[in-house]
Amino acid sequence: MHVKICGITNYEDAMATCEAGADLLGFNFADEAKKRNRYIEPDDAYEIIRRLPDDVLSVAVCVNERLEQMQEYLEHVDYVQLHGEESVETTNALGDKAIKVFRLSNRVELSDVEAFSECFAYLVDGYAPDERGGTGKTCDWDKAASIAALDKSLFLAGGLTPENVAEAIQKVRPYAVDTAGGVESELGKKDHERIRAFINNAKQSSLS
Repeated sequence: MHVKICGITNYEDAMATCEAGADLLGFNFADEAKKRNRYIEPDDAYEIIRRLPDDVLSVAVCVNERLEQMQEYLEHVDYVQLHGEESVETTNALGDKAIKVFRLSNRVELSDVEAFSECFAYLVDGYAPDERGGTGKTCDWDKAASIAALDKSLFLAGGLTPENVAEAIQKVRPYAVDTAGGVESELGKKDHERIRAFINNAKQSSLS
């Protein structure tokens, strides 16, 4: 089981997360993240990324960025995570460097997801009408499981915590699990004990 910890804003949290066994770190470049204290300037993120272990991958979280801007990010990060209303054309142009996010409202159908056929992975998140990601809302695990059955890697996000991640993995069987707020002591402040617990519970669950 792969684990992504999102909302990394400083070197100390990045290193603690790597030492705990995370596979991917998410750096939020979207202005919307400022209200949850999870925003990081791209140049500051690049400084951290340059110091990451070779086996830990980096993800830039974007919302409705221009294609050219995301391609520029990819000179420094491994993947871009598209958390807005990006088109099929834009997403597929990024190919296997794109992780496309779907907030699982009742209106999301499998055919909507499958149209983004060229991306590396799908990410499903909880739905809140006026917010994108980091809401702490769980998504529909049954619908997530049906997406996990498609021929594409699936990141499961949305309200995941050390307490529920094992159950989520057993129900959905994703490629990876992803959390930000579930391992924070307050908005934007990572709790290293919760990070270790989350990663341990996720990795152990995938062995059962």
